[in-house]
Amino acid sequence: MSDDDKLIDFAAERDKRVHDLKDKRLNQVREAFEQALPLAKPSKKSKGKKPKKS
Repeated sequence: MSDDDKLIDFAAERDKRVHDLKDKRLNQVREAFEQALPLAKPSKKSKGKKPKKS
């Protein structure tokens, strides 16, 4: 047990794994929202607002 290189910090490894799982879940939720509520394309201009005259 004199080799300290082989020691594993289980808390740090668990934190990494939990972070990866949360990132995966966040991406799934983000994709679900994009499918349910697609963002409008910015190519069209809104006709309701008129430019201010100076």
